[in-house]
Amino acid sequence: ALRHNLQGFRQAVGSRVALGAVVKSNAYGHGMLETARIAVAAKAEWLCVNNLDEALALRGAGHQEKILIMGYVPLDGLEDVVRHGLRPVVYHLETVERLDTLGRQTDTRVPLHLKIETGTHRQGILERDVPAFAETIRNAKGVVLEGLSTHFANIEDTTNHEYAERQIETFDRVTEAFRQAGCPATMRHSACSAAALLFARTHLDLARLGIAMYGLWPSRETYLSCIERGRIEIDLRPVLTWKTRIAQVKDVAEGALVGYGCTWKATRPSSIAVLPVGYAEGYDRGLSGVAHVLVRGRRAPIRGRICMNICLADVTDIPGASLEDEVVLLGSQGDETITAEQLATWAGTISYEIVARIHPGLSRVVLEVEA
Repeated sequence: ALRHNLQGFRQAVGSRVALGAVVKSNAYGHGMLETARIAVAAKAEWLCVNNLDEALALRGAGHQEKILIMGYVPLDGLEDVVRHGLRPVVYHLETVERLDTLGRQTDTRVPLHLKIETGTHRQGILERDVPAFAETIRNAKGVVLEGLSTHFANIEDTTNHEYAERQIETFDRVTEAFRQAGCPATMRHSACSAAALLFARTHLDLARLGIAMYGLWPSRETYLSCIERGRIEIDLRPVLTWKTRIAQVKDVAEGALVGYGCTWKATRPSSIAVLPVGYAEGYDRGLSGVAHVLVRGRRAPIRGRICMNICLADVTDIPGASLEDEVVLLGSQGDETITAEQLATWAGTISYEIVARIHPGLSRVVLEVEA
């Protein structure tokens, strides 16, 4: 599924646009090292992470691809950036100056990417600060401006993309300001998943593929916007299935109270399956009493509160449910499917959080399935 999704984006953006596989936050819960290996094999030219530790873990695993660090790198971590040939996203003059010093000391030109503030108001350089950054970089001997980047604030939460259009205009204007200041970048990038799906003109030189690479639509609004624009070009396939096993099946008498707080009362003689997964593993406590899991191809409702490492499913109507039966928390079993979007609706959150919070200590098993 991961290869399929990347191949779909390759066809959509064309061969001249580099693909950046966003593997930050343990690859949105999918497993960073496992995902990076598959993404690179599928011809992703860049790997995008949030922090220095993630970048060093990729280098330690043997990845020599271009690695973009999109989050903040502390000044005392910049030596590792230079030593390991990483690409930091920068929005402080102090960082530029420190990288310049390190570049001079090692007789290298450190490639950096400047983050341009276009309307999200998180990290980023304000338009009025362009002259100062351009002059500093132009006079530097130890750094080179490899890229200019930005990030959209309201491209996936709406079907009205006027704000995103204004951000595109601002980014184009700032890019030209750097060029006029004698400090052109060799590449530009702004496309997240939603932008890559909706706006061809955001593809530029690098498309940073996050949630959609994992087969999840950024939002319902993005899907509807793609339909409206006639841009359903990619058949996104969810990559991840999350499973556990039944640890015990317990007979519960009618009228018995179940779980912490005694929040569920059996209205009939019931069979309750104890599952060894809870909110510490990433199964949100907000799913208590509302979610279902899949057992033997049928839905089993969650009963009572989700605990730190345990939750309880009602298998009364699933004949034969027994010890160590496979349980699907997220994904398909038989004719039934539980999606990340469905879990997010039940928990009052978004699909990003559902998958990203799956505990990194849980085993990730890669299934090599031919398309």
